[in-house]
Amino acid sequence: MRLSPFEYLTIEFNQQNFPDIFTPIWIAALVLMVGQVALYNVRSQQLHRHEPLRTMQEWLLWTGLIVFGMVLVATVFAFYFFVVLLTLAIGLATFLWIRFRRFPPMIAVYNQQLRRARFFSQARYAQPEATVRARRNRRRRR
Repeated sequence: MRLSPFEYLTIEFNQQNFPDIFTPIWIAALVLMVGQVALYNVRSQQLHRHEPLRTMQEWLLWTGLIVFGMVLVATVFAFYFFVVLLTLAIGLATFLWIRFRRFPPMIAVYNQQLRRARFFSQARYAQPEATVRARRNRRRRR
């Protein structure tokens, strides 16, 4: 360290100024971006019938693409280091907000709807006669 900690915030984020963390940060951003896309593809196929969960995965996908894409852009164009830190902090806060504040109430309502539908389905077919078709009269009345 040649500078005070606050002076590092106002210098460009590149290999010469940050030799120990520059490469790990851009590689991690690239790997996390690819992982986010792969996770979205897998989870959206698994949850195609559950709209709130699929919507949450879409929100997480776009947040990940924006945050990790911004970090990659900041490394290519040598933004100030505080921009990279601010991007990561806001991105992490957004991930946490989406996962733990925005969608849990929606998922709870959806789970209640699923429970209600399952209860009515079980009540409808609780009696064996409910699944047996009634015979039609073979004679036609004229």
